[in-house]
Amino acid sequence: MDERERVGKVVALLEKEYPLDKGTMLHWGTPLELLVATILSAQSTDEQINKLTPALFKRYKTAADYANADRAELETYVKSSGFFHRKAELIQAATRQIVDEFGGEVPRTMDELLTLKGVARKTANLVLGNAYGIVEGIAVDTHVMRLSQRLGWSKEKDRDKIERDLLTLIPRDKWFEVNYLLITHGRKICEAQRPACTNCILNNFCPSAFTFPHNRR
Repeated sequence: MDERERVGKVVALLEKEYPLDKGTMLHWGTPLELLVATILSAQSTDEQINKLTPALFKRYKTAADYANADRAELETYVKSSGFFHRKAELIQAATRQIVDEFGGEVPRTMDELLTLKGVARKTANLVLGNAYGIVEGIAVDTHVMRLSQRLGWSKEKDRDKIERDLLTLIPRDKWFEVNYLLITHGRKICEAQRPACTNCILNNFCPSAFTFPHNRR
């Protein structure tokens, strides 16, 4: 079995195990809301961001609203996300660019999104795929990074390099959903500190299976 075939079997198993996990868990209604929520989700959890965004989205509805907001007031709305000074700064910088350069609309291309302050490929992939149905890559967050390394799909530590490795192994029509499949599996089974290899549907395809002290055979 070659590497691509092995990867295909892993993806198929994950699809069967988690048939509904094919989109972000962040709550959003517009591309702008998704962009803001994704920026806020850095070093936080989707659950925590979903708690604060209803009030935030009610107060600020357009890119201009964020760009022209009083910084101190904006920070009170996003404080519980952590690192709120920096996140408020990034949101305002990005939305100013959206107003000045893109007519107030969140851009629809990877190249344009990457010009926005605070937006790297992970965020751009999430916005493009979820808001616009445009799939240009694979969003690599901490779960995707960890599982890609454990499964032997990439030896890289840089997110962009990991993404390049994944794009060569995973069929294009699976690029969007594989992010969410790996996230769910990472949360439920393949945790950072104590992966449950005994209960893992992938243990026959994972070179890291049963190599951790707490669950060695």
